[in-house]
Amino acid sequence: MADTPKGYIQHHLQNLQVCSTDSGLTVNTQLADGVYACADAGFWTWNVDSLLFSVGLGVFFLWLFRSVGKKATTGVPGKLQCFVEMIVEFVDTSVKESFHGKNKLIAPLSLTIFVWIFLMNLMDLIPVDWLPGAAYAMGVPYTKVVPTTDLNVTLAMAVAVFFLMVFYSIKVKGASGFAKELTLQPFNNKLMIPFNFVLETVALLSKPISLGLRLFGNMYAGELIFILIALMYTGNVALGTLGGVLQIAWAIFHILVITLQAFIFMMLTIVYLSMAHEDH
Repeated sequence: MADTPKGYIQHHLQNLQVCSTDSGLTVNTQLADGVYACADAGFWTWNVDSLLFSVGLGVFFLWLFRSVGKKATTGVPGKLQCFVEMIVEFVDTSVKESFHGKNKLIAPLSLTIFVWIFLMNLMDLIPVDWLPGAAYAMGVPYTKVVPTTDLNVTLAMAVAVFFLMVFYSIKVKGASGFAKELTLQPFNNKLMIPFNFVLETVALLSKPISLGLRLFGNMYAGELIFILIALMYTGNVALGTLGGVLQIAWAIFHILVITLQAFIFMMLTIVYLSMAHEDH
């Protein structure tokens, strides 16, 4: 762990990376003063911590909901079953109100997106030194525990939604119908086809980019604030006490942020896929 505030912040914002190079697999190395990454990484760089926590939380979500589903009773439900049923009903209602097509995939997809992103965001409420400190004690130099603070993760999810948008646009409207949307809107004039195509293509590509960047930006900023608050825990008792108060206050407020970001990602996915099913 770094001793200076700058080094402390850089350490907590650095992913544990593994790179595939000509010499084999390589982990983080110091490239410059305070800069740690994989040398000669190229495209084949894996943020191991992001992959570990995101996949692990995804598996936990599937196991938990499957377990509750298998043990569900028709009588008075337990607290966990009641909580899961509330989430499922909330997502189902959101889909019915916003999705105007017929597709059995949308509701399960929306439930997966909401719960999975919420669980990844929820990792932000774990004190910033607990898991990285434990990992460091076991010889792991870097551990970033919030997958949604990794732009690779949020953009990957957004790109997956983008491909579903294109797939269903072509499936529902046909290739010609999808091409007409890109060339005959907003101006239904053949002379305006080049202008329409550029305008609609930019609008189409901006959807996944904004979807991924919005989630990443909000979670990255929240994590950075937690790290800055943690710097207040020094030998100064007054400053440390203030830091404790700020940490509790920000954590309470952040519960709203992590839930809202999961909800926004889910709702925009529903809306985008609904648009893909609509024939203008």
